[in-house]
Amino acid sequence: MEDQDRPLWSLNAGELSAAYANGLSPRRVVDATLARVRDINPRLNAIITLDEFGAVNAADASAQRWKDKRPLGRLDGVPVTIKDNILVAGLRATWGSRLYENFVPGEDELPVRRLREAGAVILGKTNVPEFTVHGFTHNAVFGTTGNPWDPALTPGGSSGGAVAAVASGMGALAFGTDGGGSIRRPAAHTGLVGFKPSRDTVRRGSGFPAILHDFEVIGPIARCVDDIVSGMEVVAGSTWQRLLGESIAARPRIAYAPSFGGAAVDPFIRDTIDRTVAGMRSFGIDVELISPFDLADPLGQVWPVISQTGVAWLLSQHRDWENRVAPEIAEMAVAGRKYSASDYLNALDTIASMRRVFETLFERYDFLVTPSAAAMPWPAAQSHPTTIDGQPVGPRGPAVFTPVANALGLPAISLPCMVEDASLPVGLQIIAGKDRDWPLLAFAREYEGRLFVHRWPPRLG
Repeated sequence: MEDQDRPLWSLNAGELSAAYANGLSPRRVVDATLARVRDINPRLNAIITLDEFGAVNAADASAQRWKDKRPLGRLDGVPVTIKDNILVAGLRATWGSRLYENFVPGEDELPVRRLREAGAVILGKTNVPEFTVHGFTHNAVFGTTGNPWDPALTPGGSSGGAVAAVASGMGALAFGTDGGGSIRRPAAHTGLVGFKPSRDTVRRGSGFPAILHDFEVIGPIARCVDDIVSGMEVVAGSTWQRLLGESIAARPRIAYAPSFGGAAVDPFIRDTIDRTVAGMRSFGIDVELISPFDLADPLGQVWPVISQTGVAWLLSQHRDWENRVAPEIAEMAVAGRKYSASDYLNALDTIASMRRVFETLFERYDFLVTPSAAAMPWPAAQSHPTTIDGQPVGPRGPAVFTPVANALGLPAISLPCMVEDASLPVGLQIIAGKDRDWPLLAFAREYEGRLFVHRWPPRLG
């Protein structure tokens, strides 16, 4: 019925579903998970709004369905968390900002509603940086989130609370958003699997304003690829069935870009990704090195136009924003107001040109492999590392590899590489062509255990 040597909070969604079918009660699992939250969360500050009452009620309802042998699906009774920029009815949604610190939505965003309808147990909301536009997780409402591998270090952002929860056993799955790598980089920093679906795969319904054009999508974070698939089946709804029809290459062709435009990469990350790619080749996978790789270079020039004008527009909707947002947010708004409509349209035109270039790339290759992040985790309250491999970098220095998938609407995944037990995690990113979500996940699942492996952080107990 259950593995007596493992605590219930450590079971993944697939293991929980199998155990429920054999008589384990979801209430026992949720009680164990809530106890884990009480024990671990004070050290990490990952879950910032806990709905213990709602979780217990949902678990009891799930237990009855499993007893009646009428579960709603593979996530019935599985404890999950929701990022604080996704709306959950009755739970505060702050977006990490004092501008929204008292906002309580009256209805679920569409993916959350689908999770409820599938029987998932929503534990609560996870921490984010303000407006989810930074690569670390800190805000003036809830403070700083730490990395389960070392709470003094960042788990990344903006889904930092989400990954910290899953990596430490506070929920089997987390649902976050990815507007420029906000799922994939934090997953890399915490040794998890993080998936960014193709654009329009996961419909959102009503929610917070879109400040990153249509780049941001909702996706799952988990400890194994199967749980990612289960999460996508639920939140993508009927769209997922269409994507399952995409053909899977018997022998995929892979392009490997160890750097974008010569950007600095931490030597440990570079060596780990090189070793993982060598492992791919040892399994007979066709991998071609592309270096230098400059196809994504134009994005670096136009990304600030999108993000800064988005923040400027958002703050223009709030007459009382001054002195209520972080200084770096105010600086983004000031910079964003200087751009013209022509600048914004030029940015979109640049991205359209890049889309055509990458369509050509994916006619030749099935996947593009890169590091997920260019830097190892840095101090938790610091916005970004000041140097990478001895080179000075700005706030986007760790994030060079991920935004291209957002701008072009492509599916991408971060997978935890094999490293020595004492080492911090390293993630490998794989990007596929538009709507090739299922072939990408199928490839990741095929090589999970051989090239990619989940490890538990050793320090939390």
